[in-house]
Amino acid sequence: MRVCIVAEHASYRFGGEAVLPVHFFAGLRVRKIEVWLVVHSRTSEELLAAFPDDQDRLRFIPDAWFHKLLNRLSNFLPRRIAQATTGLISQLTTQYMARKIVRDLVASVSIDIVHQPIPVSPRFPSLMSGLGVPVVIGPMNGGMEYPAAFRKEESFLIRAAVNIGRRLSDFVNSRLTGKKQADVLLVANQRTRLALPSGVRGQVIELPENGVHLGTWSSSSAKPPTDSSTLAKARFVFMGRLVDWKGVDMAIEAISRLSNAELVIIGDGPMRESWRKAAEDLHISDRVTFIGWLSQNECAPHLHSSLALVLPSIYECGGAVVLEAMASAIPVIATNWGGPADYLDSSCGFLIDPCSREAIVEGFTAAMRQLIEHPELRDQLGAKGKQRALQHFDWEKKIDRVLQIYRDVLVTKNGCARN
Repeated sequence: MRVCIVAEHASYRFGGEAVLPVHFFAGLRVRKIEVWLVVHSRTSEELLAAFPDDQDRLRFIPDAWFHKLLNRLSNFLPRRIAQATTGLISQLTTQYMARKIVRDLVASVSIDIVHQPIPVSPRFPSLMSGLGVPVVIGPMNGGMEYPAAFRKEESFLIRAAVNIGRRLSDFVNSRLTGKKQADVLLVANQRTRLALPSGVRGQVIELPENGVHLGTWSSSSAKPPTDSSTLAKARFVFMGRLVDWKGVDMAIEAISRLSNAELVIIGDGPMRESWRKAAEDLHISDRVTFIGWLSQNECAPHLHSSLALVLPSIYECGGAVVLEAMASAIPVIATNWGGPADYLDSSCGFLIDPCSREAIVEGFTAAMRQLIEHPELRDQLGAKGKQRALQHFDWEKKIDRVLQIYRDVLVTKNGCARN
């Protein structure tokens, strides 16, 4: 079987959806599958270093002048407006360039199947059609809105721009029919299925967007010494990009209501200084530590030395960090909205309803206090979370499932299977 993975970007360091193409490529190579990766050159240095024995399987989309211009323009726009305007144009032009590279690979190395794992948005158009081979798109994850209590915080201009962007996306999907013609569309959940463009012809299969490598998070080398002082610190950890919708300021406020708790914040982003000031204003700078970006191997010990992972996000389609905490046998306190609600249940964590900002702060405070006062809960919830991650979200099982989907598509399309 010869597979081509094509994506806007692929990176361990970027995190989020960018890590998905890397996991697919790496997982298929471990199984000795003939696979190529087509991706924008912005991550070429990282990928060449990560896959020194497979550099001939990497194809890079040039970083054109218009990419750089669109990226600069997006820095001046609110996130959701940028996604619907400059982001849409940039990714479509990238896909146009990628399509030519993919077509050349189909002709030169006899690719059997093309897989486009990102963008994960179900509404985002795909140009991967007319390639002469079956196409698989996804797993997609989207159809998200902010919780009702937080929608009023968006300005009329942003809401109008988002609605226009969605209409534009629907129009573009009617002209660029990659998703309508795809042989398989992978969706993470029912809300994503409902957000797909109308008129799709291929099979729609539910498959979780994110997965987790249990070895990375549960290895003995990742674990700190298990002495009583570790839990006595009442340490909680956040991991992720420091962007407004992650709601880290609410976790900081919850920490301020607990005299014996501290928060470690791993990640970087535009909200870092604002949230650092929030901790200062609450007079808890000594109990809130900003570490910056760390690799997965560097993050693992921080999880193992914490009572729980906190994720007060109000716009989280996925949430890979939730699975990483579960794989680490650490409970999770998260907002009951989007991705975390897909992954967690009461057996392995706390889901806080986002009825209001104060409700989230109070809910996180109460959950943290419960773990502090009853530390045995950490191990009980953590064990259930690890079991759940192994059963439903292990990357090894996910790669096996995707390989079976490839084989089924080839049998349906060509009447024969390729190993």
